[in-house]
Amino acid sequence: MEFMLDVRATDTELVVFWDKPECADAGTGYRVLLYDGDKIGEPVRCAQVQRTHCTFDGLAPDHAYRAQVCLPDGRLSLECRTTPVKERLDISREPYGAVGDGKTCNTVAIQRAIDDCGPQQAVYIPAGVWLTGALDLHSDMELILEEGATLQGTEDRRDYLPKIPSRFEGHERECYRSLLNLGRMDHDAPCSCAHVVIRGKGRIMGGGAALAKDIAQDEAKRLEAYIASLGDRISEYEKPETISHRARGRLINMSNCHDIWIHGLDVGFSPSWNLHFIYSDRIVTDHCRFFSRGVWNGDGWDPDSSTDCTLFACEFFTEDDSVAIKSGKNPEGNRIARPSRNIRIFDSVCRYGHGLCIGSEMSGGVEGIRIWDCEMGPTWSGIEIKATRKRGGYVRDVVVRDCTASHVMLHSVGFNDDGEAAREIPVIENCRFEGLYLLGRYLDNNAGHMDWHSCPSIELVGFAEAGHEIRDVRFARITMENPHRGETTDIYRPTAGATGSIYMENCGEGISLESIRTVSEHKEYPLYKD
Repeated sequence: MEFMLDVRATDTELVVFWDKPECADAGTGYRVLLYDGDKIGEPVRCAQVQRTHCTFDGLAPDHAYRAQVCLPDGRLSLECRTTPVKERLDISREPYGAVGDGKTCNTVAIQRAIDDCGPQQAVYIPAGVWLTGALDLHSDMELILEEGATLQGTEDRRDYLPKIPSRFEGHERECYRSLLNLGRMDHDAPCSCAHVVIRGKGRIMGGGAALAKDIAQDEAKRLEAYIASLGDRISEYEKPETISHRARGRLINMSNCHDIWIHGLDVGFSPSWNLHFIYSDRIVTDHCRFFSRGVWNGDGWDPDSSTDCTLFACEFFTEDDSVAIKSGKNPEGNRIARPSRNIRIFDSVCRYGHGLCIGSEMSGGVEGIRIWDCEMGPTWSGIEIKATRKRGGYVRDVVVRDCTASHVMLHSVGFNDDGEAAREIPVIENCRFEGLYLLGRYLDNNAGHMDWHSCPSIELVGFAEAGHEIRDVRFARITMENPHRGETTDIYRPTAGATGSIYMENCGEGISLESIRTVSEHKEYPLYKD
């Protein structure tokens, strides 16, 4: 992966972000200078930051600047420019006349504003609760939500018809539309939606569990004969109701998209995953908060066969995975063969939920993942790479640095294992974990209450077949808490064969454990009841 220095711009704001240098550690600081692009001289702004991003606001619109980042081993510069001030298409005014009372359905009015929006305009959502069904965005547009504005999805499945081509849990299929829809999915087609900004200080909220139930009940009736025909094979599915839930839409669905920026918002309570991008490129999400308490499969941010995507400065309150990196399932994913590649995740916090996961739908391959400066201590899965025997594909070139997590797991799993098997067993290899603090305990928030349970801090479980063991994995400068007395013990997996806080099974060559230490103190975490 090449070193990244990048920027995103509004009319008054520049958000600069960059890769963490190899020579940096958890305490490294950075000096960021902003120069007037039309003048030579002293910087117009200067900031000292402890993270690998910096925001400059209050800038002149449509103006050239040069950002310079002082790294421990050198300097990097980037030419950038704020955008022009855009005409705002206020959805509450004529000719749109939307009503923000939380009761009036505004789908037609908001869609009209979106359709009218040109490259020099922005759809503007003022304070209020704007109820709507599915909306379709297009290239070269901007959507701005004012502070106090909520774009609220309805709970009626009929507001998300007709169904569209999508992908869910690794298989291409038709699904209900999402609240916001960008592009049209086709793994053989080029980009169909590009250069979209969705930003502001407002909220985008879906129909949540109620919408999920409405969709699943209708799908269960439609698929009743098929589900009955499975007989005992239904045990391969995570739950009996898994099949009927696979048609759910997302909160924001991006298919075959390029250069989408989602910035500053509260998002959540989709009927399933919140931000899902398929066969897409250069999706940037920053300074957002994700919510999905009480929603089954309530993932936060899911790259799916997508490349060069970045998430930073975000906060997660999710029922399921905060982040889940995917690339298809079983033979279909192998045939399409579109990996998720060059994904960066940094300076983000998971307050609860399942944490940061790769897989289990990884049949198209996952590589070039970089994660740093994240706090995910209380999460169920911590940092997890997972695959079933049926997947095929690979996960490789994963680097995690300077993070706190409940535990690290690279393992084969048996759930979500329906469908035809791939011809090959997956390979998990070439991963590096440095400067981690591991709790050896996780917080279970799935049953409506929160309980701590102990677990191995590191779990490596590969496949028994030669060549498919976990291999070439390095752990260095790892701090592990000693077992926390008084907690429920090891219900996550049995500890037979475990040595202290490390569990290994079916591991091959190149497993390295360097500078591992234990501490007796234990970090405390507040229990969020959002």
